[in-house]
Amino acid sequence: MSIDSAIVLAAGEGIRLRPLTQNRPKPMLPAATKPILEHVFDQLVDAGVSELVVVVGYRRERVQSYFGSTYRNVPISYVVQEKQLGTGHALLAAESEVTGTCLAINGDQIVDSRIIGDVVRAHDSSAAATVAYLHRPNVQSYGGVLVEDGLVTDIVENPQDGRDYRLNAGVYALEPAAFDGVRAADSRNGEHLLVDGLSTLVETGEIVRGVASEGLWTDATYPWDLLEVSAELFEAGFVNGDPEIGGREATVHDDAVVRGPVVIDRDCAIGPGAVVGPGVCLGENVTVGANAVVERSVVDADTTIGANATVVECVTGTGVAIGPGSTIPGGPGDVRVGDTVYEDEALGALLADRVLDRGGIDYVPGALVGPETDIQTGTTVRGTLAGGTEVRS
Repeated sequence: MSIDSAIVLAAGEGIRLRPLTQNRPKPMLPAATKPILEHVFDQLVDAGVSELVVVVGYRRERVQSYFGSTYRNVPISYVVQEKQLGTGHALLAAESEVTGTCLAINGDQIVDSRIIGDVVRAHDSSAAATVAYLHRPNVQSYGGVLVEDGLVTDIVENPQDGRDYRLNAGVYALEPAAFDGVRAADSRNGEHLLVDGLSTLVETGEIVRGVASEGLWTDATYPWDLLEVSAELFEAGFVNGDPEIGGREATVHDDAVVRGPVVIDRDCAIGPGAVVGPGVCLGENVTVGANAVVERSVVDADTTIGANATVVECVTGTGVAIGPGSTIPGGPGDVRVGDTVYEDEALGALLADRVLDRGGIDYVPGALVGPETDIQTGTTVRGTLAGGTEVRS
């Protein structure tokens, strides 16, 4: 069968990705040089979807102003989830925007169009829902499904009981009965989850199909994951990493060296003696100064990297200035996220939107710098710096 409409759940913040999400929601964070949500839209359109219903909430203006009312000639309608009360609550907010069979998909995870297509082909109206799953180890941090003879027997969030779960890919074909199942499910700590609604369907004897699939599925849970996501996009061919093609619209000095895989957005400038790559994503209007070195980094739009700076395994927000001679040496480093310290992660530093590094700064691996922080020359940066502060040596 064909399914024309897709509900895209894009209302959440992504708390564990702070400080990058202080100014924009997780779906708008960069995966290579495009927002995660743009990759999601691309895969849906490639799979034949002709109507997008996007549930927005946290910092919704960032989504709506970026995409507007259409994407690749596919109309977009927006539904506002005023309070982020779970994926089931978000789905029900969009119920009135669709009729009949629809798709539902997470807007903050990148899923191959092959997975979407497998769900569409496997679904028929005898089932209340069809769920895509992948054979992946260690599903405890995500969602798991148990499947027997093509039917889902259990579906849970963050499974911990040791059963042989498959990874829930977060792509669903839904009949109207599925919305009823979500409505009927009990809330969990005030949140209504989509998977609890599907579990309710299973418990009441409704058919929920499971379809095995393959293809790219990737998610950024923590700041350093954005580096891994971009690496997976290069490997899977979602991003053309050829340095000559990637840099076609950029200004690259004859004495600069660009080593693939890289992706370089329009209006970038790479100065003499600079070395960019491998594994580098430069967003729109990024400047890399003379003799600077940038490796394995995601550098967002309007960022400047000064002359003689070294930037390795770094993630930046927009409008960041890394001054001349500053050094981000790369990981491994210990990174504090909330109350938890994650040891030996591959993160040199994360600099959120509009950080001003005045040059000659040394970063200890794992540093997180909040937005609009002003770091004076000669400072050593370690740990987590709150946004909006001035840091002196």
